Amino acid sequence: MSQDALAKPAADDPHGFELKKRRRWPWIVGGIVVVVGVAAAIGIPLLNPAQSPNNVAGATLVVATAEGNASEQALVNFVATEVAPKYGITVEFRGLSDSNTINRAVSEGEVAGTVYQHKLWLAQVLESNPDFTETAAAPIFRWGFGLWSDKWGSVDQIPDGANISLYSDPANEAQGLWLLESAGLITLKEGTTAGTATQADIATNPKNLTFTLLDFAAQSRALPDIDAAAGYTEYYLAASIPIEKQIFAPQAPDEFAGQLTIGSDYADSDNVKKLIQAFTDPAVQEFLATDPSVKGILLPING
Repeated sequence: MSQDALAKPAADDPHGFELKKRRRWPWIVGGIVVVVGVAAAIGIPLLNPAQSPNNVAGATLVVATAEGNASEQALVNFVATEVAPKYGITVEFRGLSDSNTINRAVSEGEVAGTVYQHKLWLAQVLESNPDFTETAAAPIFRWGFGLWSDKWGSVDQIPDGANISLYSDPANEAQGLWLLESAGLITLKEGTTAGTATQADIATNPKNLTFTLLDFAAQSRALPDIDAAAGYTEYYLAASIPIEKQIFAPQAPDEFAGQLTIGSDYADSDNVKKLIQAFTDPAVQEFLATDPSVKGILLPING
């Protein structure tokens, strides 16, 4: 599932990012006591408060995504201004630098949630960071995802031996293989699920396609040099590639729906329960279906 208002999404974005072990906040030996003392004296909140805002009545609930992701920011801001007041909560957007930072903040309750990832990516994050405790609370949208080509106008025109790019992380590579099967370009072995497919699961490849794995930003830049690519709409629009270059785009399966992810330790707090109600309010689906800031990029969950 990002970065300069649809200009240059970072390579470690919402639907798949570089996985890193959990970062530790640096302790500056000899200076930390002074810093904390000054912060307390002038009322500056610390990054790791003793009590999460999730458990404080009336606190502002931050929903984070990767910084610069304009469509996800627009969604959070819509909920903050148009929906959250109905449920008696205050919601605020915050952009954070990478997947590890976002998920750590959600897990520890520094922020109330995120909407930048699907369940499959979350599973990869949790496997890589076993000290994180997070839950996919509800599907909110589907990302626009399709087959793009600078050389061919339809799936039927893709030639024998064509080179197709898939994303380089396992979860989104799986979505690319699902897309190619949906387009009739390959078949997967019987029993393969959309969210776990790998190239080893390809049963037939009648056009003898070859595959190149690239990250998000690199894939859209490479489009002139390959035959086609399976990728997210937001990255192609960010690279000023017209939507007409998307030659096939079926609705993605449920495994790839963008989830409101919360910290598991806060699932029973009143604030987080109300946050889930706000993001699952029908007004959110109407916004996704009609608002120009997200239309075609974040799709209604049942659209």
